[in-house]
Formats: sequence, C-alpha cells, structure tokens
Amino acid sequence: MNAIETSTLSRRAFLAASGALVVTLAAPAEFARAAAAQNGLAIRPPVTPGMLSSYISIEPDGTVIAYYGKIESGQGLITSMAQLVAEEIDVPWERVQIVLGDTALTVNMGGATAGNAVRQAGPIMRQTAAEARRVLIEMASRTLGVPSGELTVTDGMVHAIADTNKRISYAELIGGRHFDSRVEWKGAAQRLEVSAPAPLKQPAEFKIIGKPYPRRDMAGKAFGTLEQCTDIRLPNMAHARMIRPSVAGAVPVTVDETSIAEIPGTQVVWIENLLAVVAEKEWNAVRAANALQVTWSESTPNFPAGHDELYDHIRNAPVFARSRTDSGGGSRGREAGSVVDGFRQAVRTMESEYEYPTQSHASMGPACGVADVRDGGATVWTSTQKPYDIANCVAELLELPLENVRAIWIYGTAGYARNEQGDAVADAAVLSKHLGRPVRVQYMRHEALAWDPKGPPIVTTNRAGLDASGRIVAYEHISKGLSAQDCSAREQYPGDVLAGHLLGAPVHSIVELGVPGNKYVFDNFLLRWEMVAPLMDRASPLRTTHLRDPYGTPHLFGMESFMDEIAVATSTDPIEFKLSYLKVDREHDVINAAAKQYGWDSRPSPRNDQAGADIAVGRGFAYRQMHGTYVAMIAEVGVHRDSGVIEVQRLVVAHDCGMIVNPKTIRHVI
Repeated sequence: MNAIETSTLSRRAFLAASGALVVTLAAPAEFARAAAAQNGLAIRPPVTPGMLSSYISIEPDGTVIAYYGKIESGQGLITSMAQLVAEEIDVPWERVQIVLGDTALTVNMGGATAGNAVRQAGPIMRQTAAEARRVLIEMASRTLGVPSGELTVTDGMVHAIADTNKRISYAELIGGRHFDSRVEWKGAAQRLEVSAPAPLKQPAEFKIIGKPYPRRDMAGKAFGTLEQCTDIRLPNMAHARMIRPSVAGAVPVTVDETSIAEIPGTQVVWIENLLAVVAEKEWNAVRAANALQVTWSESTPNFPAGHDELYDHIRNAPVFARSRTDSGGGSRGREAGSVVDGFRQAVRTMESEYEYPTQSHASMGPACGVADVRDGGATVWTSTQKPYDIANCVAELLELPLENVRAIWIYGTAGYARNEQGDAVADAAVLSKHLGRPVRVQYMRHEALAWDPKGPPIVTTNRAGLDASGRIVAYEHISKGLSAQDCSAREQYPGDVLAGHLLGAPVHSIVELGVPGNKYVFDNFLLRWEMVAPLMDRASPLRTTHLRDPYGTPHLFGMESFMDEIAVATSTDPIEFKLSYLKVDREHDVINAAAKQYGWDSRPSPRNDQAGADIAVGRGFAYRQMHGTYVAMIAEVGVHRDSGVIEVQRLVVAHDCGMIVNPKTIRHVI
C-alpha cells in the first residue's frame, strides 16, 4: 500500500474507539494490530534493545513493521528506512511500514542529532532485518525439511533453491506473532549498536538500496493530507495559548480574569509564573490571549540595545568558560605544534574578525504540543527531534515515573536542532495535569519568533602567520560568544524548557560553544572557544542553543572567510589554496568534483576584467565535512553596480555522504 493512501480505519475513528493513537505514516496494518491489542487479541512483548521483536514484526498479511527509534525531519527518512529494511529482509519496499519516534513502541535511538539517522540507526535497522530473515529461514528449514543453506527468499516467500514448490511465506511462519530471538547490543540512545549472526548484503547484491523510490511523505505535505501535530484532536480536549510578557524577565503580578469573562468557555490558568488562557474552542483561546489584562512586574534586563552593542558586549565581557584542548576533537578545542613558535617564524601576519548574528530557527510554522495527563500517567504528541528526552522532561516536570510517560512523535512544522517544539509540549503537559483533561497548546508566530531558543551570536578572531612563500606556518582561531547550549538541545530536563523555568527549575545550561569542524592541517595551530555568561538566568527570549549544524556554522563562517582572504593576499586560487591544507582523499575528491562540474578556471581573486560591466560577476567556494559527509559548494554571484542588488546566478554542489540509500532523497536534501 502506498504511504499516502488512506486506511478504512482512520486515525480519528481509531482514536475515538480506543482512546490511544499509534502514530505512523498510513500504516493500516499497525493500526489494525493496535486495535486488536486494545481487545486483548495481541500483546507485543516489552520493548528492550536486546530483543529482535523490538525492531521487526510480521503481520498476518505479510506486511513487515519496522520500529525505528528516531524521527523524520524532512529528509525522507521514512522512505529510506523502509528501503534498508526491505533490502535485508527480502520483501518488496511497498510491504514495509515504519513506526517511528514513539517511546512506547520503539527502542530509544536518541531521536535526531547531527543528521545521524542513516549513519547510526541505519545499520541497526539493516542488521535486525537481516537477522529476522535468517531466523525465518531457520524456521522454514524445520517446516519444509530442507537445510537452511539450500533455501532462499523471494518477496517474503522462503523456498528451496532447487525446487520452488517447496515454499512457505513469512506470514505463514510467524504472521501476527513476535520473534522470540535475542540480539547483541551495546551503548544507548545515540550510541546504540546492535549486532547479530546474520551477514549484511554487499552493495553488488542490492536491489532496493540505491534506487529512487518516491518519498512517502511528499504528496501528503504538498496536498495537505498528511496529519500533523496541529491536527490532533482528543475527546474533551481544551485549547490553550500561553501569555508571555513584553519585557524579558517580567512575571505576572495581577491578572484580571473579568477581562475575558464575555468570551465563552474560557478560563485563566496561573501556576507560579506560568500563565495561560484555556478555551473550549481555539479561536476563543486566541481572543482571550489578546484580551487578558495582566499587570507584570518591573523588569529591566541588561540586554544590549542592538547587534552592534551585542558584539561589543561579547568582546568586552569576561570569559565565563573556555575550551579544553586536552581531549581534542568534537566541540572542544584543538591544538597542534606551537602557535607561539609558529608566529615567531612568520615573515607576515594577517588578522581578521567576523561577527555572526543571533538567529531564530524560524520554522515553517510555530510549534504545537498536545498532552493528556491523567491517572498517574501522561501521553504527549510532539514534533520535537528528541521524543525520548522530552518524555523524561515531562516525567520530571510532572513528578511522574518515566515509565508512565509516553511521547509520540508526529509530523509538524519542523524540529531541527532546538526550536520551540519542546517548550510547547511541556506547556501542554503542565496545563493538562492542572486541568485534568487533554490540552493542545498552539504557539502563535510572534510568540515562536520571540521566545524560541536562538542560535548564539559569536565574534571570531583569526590570525595567520605566513612564511616567505605564503605558506601558513601558524594559525589561530578563537570564537567568543554566548553558549551554544545555554538552552540544552536535548530538552531532557525541566530546566531546558520555558515551563520549567517559570515553575522554578534552574536553567539547565551547558558550557559549550564549539570550534570549526573543517580539518585543515597546519604545522602549528590553535582552535579555541571562549564563552561569556548568559544574558539572563531564567526564561528568556535570548536563550541560546544549536542552530542546525551543531557548533559548525558560526565558526566556519569566520574560518572559511579568512582562508579566502589569505588566498587573495597571496595571489593564490582559493580552491588550490585550501586543498593544500586538506589531507583526506575524500576531501580532495568532493572539492575537485564541484570544481569540474562548475568549470572552475584556476586564478587568483579578484577578477580585474569587469571595469565597465553593469553587473560584476564573482564566485565563491565553501566546504564542510562532518561525521563522514563531505560537501563542497560553488556560488556564482552577480552584483548590480548601480543598485547594489546581489543575485545568485548559479550554484554547484558536490555531496559525498557515503552509501546513498535513495538518490532522489539526496537531491531533495541538497
């Protein structure tokens, strides 16, 4: 069944009948099985990382259900994961359905971080699918009386190689029952690894991996039929809007509840410093949020007036914490040789400073969260990247045992890095517990942009020492700014979300800023970060956190720009210049591929042949490596001399991500 087709058992019908919702992408077999479970007809064993049943099951009709402990953030992963599983278990791709991001149904694979879905979880899904195939062949061997080495699988049918009439289907072998087999595992969440006796297929054997299957989520997004978090409706559900101050740090002093008395079905919820309006109908909640009269406490946050003042604040503020270089790599500092000695040898020194601004994630739409808290337990629906962590946050926030909290991931308006998705569902959980009924919290655009965590502003200072030939003999990069995790990207504790701050939980701030991820090799270099203290130690619209590429973008902006400036100063072609300090073959391959596709002519910058042109045309080159993915991009840009208007005329991208599961998806991502 195609993933965008509808089932005769709709989500709403199932929800109304059972009071529970299994979130997957149009997986009617899973809905049916879940409905059966409500009647005691099927019981899934406990979800533990050491059991094969936690990853794979076979339905009575032969559908393969794969339980994927991450989420889908727009890269087509639900399609790719189905390909990985279908390849290894030997069934058609259409017959694999994916359950993802549900803390009650899937093993915790850590949610999404740094694009690690295929890199970390892909091997787990492949290995468990391959092991399921091996176990099924062993079962068929006993049933058919044929040695397992003389059996193979075609489209979910185990049969003898010599006599295809000796055959039995996966559904006949185990359909509707669970695998009673163990797998080896180690680590947890982002570091979970699973191993089993079954070998994985080699690339020459692939029939499904590497093929451009259509994305299962795309049509639903295009035509508005894909159910998202904003669409969830529960019986007796209330609609809520949070009430925020116009000045950071202010808290409610008095609330005039009579100011919304004429709006039907509305009420105020005021718990410590958390303030909200709740209504039976959403539009009335919006009206009440606009009409509620609140007296706020005086607050004069010591925020810089603008970005220029903010950069001055960063430059002048004392260092709150700085990186270590003793363990190297990652977001810590890196060091080699002696920068002091290197600069002593230099015959020329260059220095440049770059300012990187505060930025909102500004997702496609503001966040939404739904919570149903009752009878000592909680179920929440969320679009966050990390449903397992938000489950822990809700458990601690509501003082519930973690095993009594279920977080169900569902498509939303994006959960990249750390936007406001976790804040919305935490608000909903607090309100639901207080009211004893399900609550849906929908943020407004102005609220999301004002109060979402922001990417940190950073000032980077770069110095290079050159010898007589223009070769770099010393390089120093220092980033100074606000923490990249003053608001933790994991959303794991009450101190990570606004509701926790407003209810008295201390801000869970992590000392981390990061250094550039590109691995240029210099004889003497020092990459270091210095962090200044947060601007406010409680709920703040200037909470800082990851902005997409964790730790990378602000630092790379400074490093790559400076490398370009050195290339200009030494009259060197910028690509040739950067390649001379990169030592990994894949780095050279991806950069050369981009240059070849673009038709790059080797020359120093700038061009000097456009003096009379109305539009001056230039080019830029950028490069990034991270976790085994290498990307090179060339931009051709025109600048209108009379107006200063800038036009990007052409972009060429070379992208080496390793094994490509779905080339169509890679093109979408690029």
